[in-house]
Amino acid sequence: MKPFIHAVAASRVVFGAGSLQQLGREIEQLGARRALVLSTPEQAGMAERVASMLGERAAGVFAKAVMHVPIETAREARDEARRLGADCAVAIGGGSTTGLGKAIALDGGLPILAIPTTYAGSEMTPIYGLTEGGLKKTGRDSRVLPRTVIYDPELTLSLPLAMSITSGLNAIAHAAEGLYAHDGSPIAALMAEEGIRAIAAALPRLQQAPQDLAARGDALYGAWLCGTVLGQVAMGLHHKLCHTLGGSFNLPHAETHTVVLPHALAYNAASAPEAMRRIARALGAEEDAARALQALSLRLGAPRSLREIGMPAEGLHRAAELAAATPYPNPRPLERDALRRLLQRAFDGEPPVND
Repeated sequence: MKPFIHAVAASRVVFGAGSLQQLGREIEQLGARRALVLSTPEQAGMAERVASMLGERAAGVFAKAVMHVPIETAREARDEARRLGADCAVAIGGGSTTGLGKAIALDGGLPILAIPTTYAGSEMTPIYGLTEGGLKKTGRDSRVLPRTVIYDPELTLSLPLAMSITSGLNAIAHAAEGLYAHDGSPIAALMAEEGIRAIAAALPRLQQAPQDLAARGDALYGAWLCGTVLGQVAMGLHHKLCHTLGGSFNLPHAETHTVVLPHALAYNAASAPEAMRRIARALGAEEDAARALQALSLRLGAPRSLREIGMPAEGLHRAAELAAATPYPNPRPLERDALRRLLQRAFDGEPPVND
């Protein structure tokens, strides 16, 4: 076995149907007294419900979270937290809301309690992202890792099926990259494979019965594991491409991950054969991991191409240039021309190819 370092920055996790009822106790556990509740505009009603549960401990609601965390929104939320005298943030929603909480924590040091309603997994990572001037910049900082995470599968019942599927496939991306990360470990690999298996098994059940609480719980469990993996390892080509496409072209986050992942896996396949074997095994597939993942995605009715989620054809060359300009650690070196071909296949919705 090769040498490795396994370092864990742990969050307190409360998991189970109905666990939102533990919110007041968990705020006390943090030692906080005034919580600013964060959400997207679409989930403002849920944020108001949380604020009502907190009663006097609620400092207010900031329901302006949006994709890719524009720096202007982050600054507005920070200023609102200061104005209201908040000493913690409660982020209820998906990755956009958790990301906004992280931006406040990075700037103002407020502890975060995250309540995921999707399978994004960002609540388990010290990774943050901010978009300024059309470029999304990411980083790692222990201050942004939520102190507490409440996983309540009941809160995901209202997540539309299409979003449930792309959110789950997004989570699989976190674990897949963890299996070939240069700083991975046997422990992270175990969590990654189990996370992929749990989500890949849960999503077809959700397709048949979106209100299946047990399937929702299994998907949330898988997302927890996949997010934990991402928090422990370096990101590779897949996340680099998706951050570039999302931040520079404002593409929807989960859908972008869904379309790009099979192509990123194919790009790395020859350089990371053991990772591909484990991904295929987790998917219950005998074929190669990249094609098996795209086949699962298509069976679930997920988007197939970058074209259908709003990517402009004229932006493909710039995206390849941006991705190659600041390379991430990756099993295969980032080659601009090969990335351009990868992006063209993803734009056209073609099968993934390792070239």
